[in-house]
Amino acid sequence: MTKKAAAVSRRRGSIDVVDAKVALDLATRQTYSENVFLFVPNLIGYSRVILAALALYFMSYHPKYGTIAYCVSCLLDAADGHAARAFNQTSKFGAVLDMVTDRCTTSALLCYLSSAYPQYALMFQFLITLDFSSHYMHMYSSLVTGSKSHKAITSEVSRFLRFYYDPKTLFVICAGNELFYVGLYLLKWVHTPLSVSLGTTLPFWNNYTWAEAMTIVCLPICFTKNVINVIQLWKASKILVGVDLAERAKAREEEAQKPKKT
Repeated sequence: MTKKAAAVSRRRGSIDVVDAKVALDLATRQTYSENVFLFVPNLIGYSRVILAALALYFMSYHPKYGTIAYCVSCLLDAADGHAARAFNQTSKFGAVLDMVTDRCTTSALLCYLSSAYPQYALMFQFLITLDFSSHYMHMYSSLVTGSKSHKAITSEVSRFLRFYYDPKTLFVICAGNELFYVGLYLLKWVHTPLSVSLGTTLPFWNNYTWAEAMTIVCLPICFTKNVINVIQLWKASKILVGVDLAERAKAREEEAQKPKKT
């Protein structure tokens, strides 16, 4: 094995990690034919960032443009995963870009809701904190345990999280969660009851606007999503503590095997 090859992988406990300097050199010299920055799913990711920025720009004065840009950005979250599998272009960069875009986009909307509903600002701040901490801890615990993806959860770790990260379940819960927040945003702009909008009477929904109806329907999904965030945070914390305990035990073992000085 050459020195360079040896430098690429070094051991940390039982987990292979890439040397940062070698990884930086590889990224700098990557060819056009296999440039991870230009992978199709990552290009979709950049478009999501641009759309999210446009949504934030229009959010305070043009709800139609803001809502369309925000919803398209969220819908593309499903498209990049399909593209990654179709083109065989899965990457750690893409996975992190996807998660960071999700977290920042949702948090930006929650910041706006904090100003729109100042009486609930503390609740929105808590939701931002929970969302970021849960996903950061989960992503980090996945990386240190050598998982190829933060979505690759085994039933031995958590049957609940494995069910959640099933693509269909993940799409429904994430979409419902985002639609709840979008509904709260639109409550400030939509005031026409459904009976007037549709020109007909509806049982139970007559006096509600379509924004209110969407918010009511999606509320249980939003609640479920945040319960999942709590579970994910707790599981990730336990995994990291387990890694700590294993590394400490190994360090004591290595210390005990050292020859004692006479």
